[in-house]
Amino acid sequence: MYLKRTSLSFVLMACMAQADAPNVAADIAPVHSLVARVMQGVGEPKLIIQPEASPHGYSLRPTEAAAIQEADLVIWMGPELTPWLEEKLHTLMQDGESLALLETSGGTILEYREEHGFGSHDHGDEHGHDDDQHDEEHHDDHADNHGEDHEEHAEHDDHDDHEEHVDHEGEGHNPHAWLDPANAGVWMRTVAKYLAEIDPENAAQYQTNAEAGQIEMEALLGEVNELLTSARSKPYLVFHDAYQYFEERFDVPAQGAIALGDASAPGPARVAALRDVALDTGATCIFSEPQFDPKIARSVFGDDVTIAVLDPLGHGLPVGINLYPQLIRNLGQNLADCLGQ
Repeated sequence: MYLKRTSLSFVLMACMAQADAPNVAADIAPVHSLVARVMQGVGEPKLIIQPEASPHGYSLRPTEAAAIQEADLVIWMGPELTPWLEEKLHTLMQDGESLALLETSGGTILEYREEHGFGSHDHGDEHGHDDDQHDEEHHDDHADNHGEDHEEHAEHDDHDDHEEHVDHEGEGHNPHAWLDPANAGVWMRTVAKYLAEIDPENAAQYQTNAEAGQIEMEALLGEVNELLTSARSKPYLVFHDAYQYFEERFDVPAQGAIALGDASAPGPARVAALRDVALDTGATCIFSEPQFDPKIARSVFGDDVTIAVLDPLGHGLPVGINLYPQLIRNLGQNLADCLGQ
């Protein structure tokens, strides 16, 4: 009887811990994975955009809208990746706050590359900041942006206004910064600080998890760096300019991208230019993505190249703590496999 009561008490304590955890939502699966690592042992974040879909154009499900509405904190990349989500945060959130990772200090932010072919692959403009600075101007408080229409928004599927793509046209910050594990390590520490503010009772746990997570990111960097040794200096092209951060971190530069940074379809001039890039560089590996039709890549380059897959979002991977490191490993392995042929 004593053992049964003890077991029951542990179950009740675990349930109470979950009940006391803050409501947190994350925009994309890789960010969700990092946040889940920081919250490990305290609670679990909710995911807004499913990994099989492109965040550049997405229609919220009612449950995903509800996750935003109920959140104490929404952690997202920022409007550069999902401009449609910015409006939803303002209309759906009640007393919660948002954290745009691209606007935080300490990470590396790159500019979009302007050419169809990326040329000499220079490192562009990198913005490094003091990662110990807790910049309050990005600690967005949405308490003043709610009204009586929240429930209506939460139950609305919003199919019409999310299908648009924003044409980056090679300008501004490339928002795919999660593909640099060094950024991921910095962000986990930032997330821990924000969580500690809204949940001070678990501040020590968040900090411990973030510190352990950053060490794991450093180990991941070494692992993937070694994996890509044989792939360096091998020419290849990607579906869209999502991999710049991965390329820069691991020194595996792509020669060009089929689509623009927002994954919009290439026009005839771009197709012709990319064919020239492939011929000039000798690229025989073209990487598509599971979120888009691989026939696009085949239609551009024909049958003289190998079409492989790179996935920036974690399609097919179980959502959770392990998604992010497996995503980065898969990128490295898929590059190494195709370029090593």
